[in-house]
Amino acid sequence: MKSITIKGSERESVGKVSTKALRNAGMVPCVVYGGEQSAIHFTAEEKAFKSLVYTPNVHTVVIELDGGKKINAILQDIQFHPVSDKILHIDFYQLFDDKEITLEVPIKVSGNSKGVMAGGVLNINNRKLKVKALPANLPDFVEVNISNLEMGNKLYVTDITTDNYKLLHPDNTVVCQVRISRAAMKAAQEAAKAAKAPTKKK
Repeated sequence: MKSITIKGSERESVGKVSTKALRNAGMVPCVVYGGEQSAIHFTAEEKAFKSLVYTPNVHTVVIELDGGKKINAILQDIQFHPVSDKILHIDFYQLFDDKEITLEVPIKVSGNSKGVMAGGVLNINNRKLKVKALPANLPDFVEVNISNLEMGNKLYVTDITTDNYKLLHPDNTVVCQVRISRAAMKAAQEAAKAAKAPTKKK
């Protein structure tokens, strides 16, 4: 999984007054949880989070703090202002090389469905899937190959090949399916009527 580096500064004062002053200065108060010690409070410029927050992709984060301290983390929660949509606060969860992490990642559809080529419509039921893996094995996306999907077929999580990570969904979870389009349904109905229609005698 791709990683983004965010430079910040640790903060000792976490009161409402200091937090408001930071936000007015274009800074975002953040917290890193999950470490062996207590939570780490820091701030970073709001523009530093654009490539992390405003994207459908998922990234791990390297937080670089003053003094050369580096923390590997993942975005856990983010709070936006209800009116301006400005970032108010971000929570991170610290990553460790030997501890598995659970995360939702987007799917990436590949292949050409036989059902779609025959006039069907591909419906995506789950655009993100929950995976569990060591940080080094977290995928950027889960590849979903639809080449074998015929008209009316469904693709389940059990049909997906995974390497070095687990999918945390029930076996009957439908990822995508090929539905019969109205045009294809109408054509099938007309064909069925034509087959049943009696042939005229000469």
